[in-house]
Amino acid sequence: AAFITALRMKGETADEICGAARAMKKKALSFKINTDDTILDTCGTGGDACNTFNISTACAFVAAAGGVKVAKHGNRAVSSKSGSADVLEALGIKIDLSAELVKRCIEEIGIGFLFAPIFHRAMKYASAPRKEIGIRTIFNLLGPLTNPVGADVQVLGVFSPELTERIAYVLMKLGIREAMVVSGLDKMDEISICAVSRISHLRNGDIKTFHVSPEDFGIMRCPPDEIEGGGSRDNARIIMDIFSGEKGAKRDAVLINSAAALVVSGKAKDLSEGIRLAQEIIDSGLAIKKLNELKEFTHSL
Repeated sequence: AAFITALRMKGETADEICGAARAMKKKALSFKINTDDTILDTCGTGGDACNTFNISTACAFVAAAGGVKVAKHGNRAVSSKSGSADVLEALGIKIDLSAELVKRCIEEIGIGFLFAPIFHRAMKYASAPRKEIGIRTIFNLLGPLTNPVGADVQVLGVFSPELTERIAYVLMKLGIREAMVVSGLDKMDEISICAVSRISHLRNGDIKTFHVSPEDFGIMRCPPDEIEGGGSRDNARIIMDIFSGEKGAKRDAVLINSAAALVVSGKAKDLSEGIRLAQEIIDSGLAIKKLNELKEFTHSL
């Protein structure tokens, strides 16, 4: 615990993060998906204290409904009220599937959930010190950098805008083909609709950093409490409401972050086109259909 706290206070360098991610990947239970398609992971580091609902989990379904293969890597909450595993469980999805069964989900349904404790068994030794420290540490960064199926494109939300370029560089070193590393200037680990956001876009070994604001896409800026979540049941209800056609700030947050997922997956040329595509996917009922497909499939296995 003292070591990870000291590392946090010093500030982790790109090489330290990269080395730790490689070590963790080596110890992980990993497997390959039989596909020539791009495989996407969407996740945030957490640790941003913004208490938003599970935006990147919702985006995973939008991307999958848009024809992207998604390997969503995640865990239960450490510093928030509801991690991706918690909300998926509340949505009725079976989360503790073996590698073989997750592989079937991704190959047959187009989306699967990789529950971190199953694939990163060594990490159980870190969970007690993490809870004891109660602040974000290098482990917040490592989860999103160690996808067990080797997703080759990624949207990764980080808790601090200063980290976007550093993490994009780490992803490049780890062999990721295309990624957007995003952070709101309000410290949200997503593209924020409450503030300007910083995005470092890794594509073909090149990293470009730029800023976007909600207004660039015709989205109304809102106070943070409008996209706040609650416990896993509340967040499950929020996602179902959005997928059932409810309009407003929460849907806008899902649209802009889904757009990033659709861009890195090659389904949209830029964020504006990605937002339009995400709107079509939700409004046509494809997102809720994909969620229900995964739910039924995980219980049929």
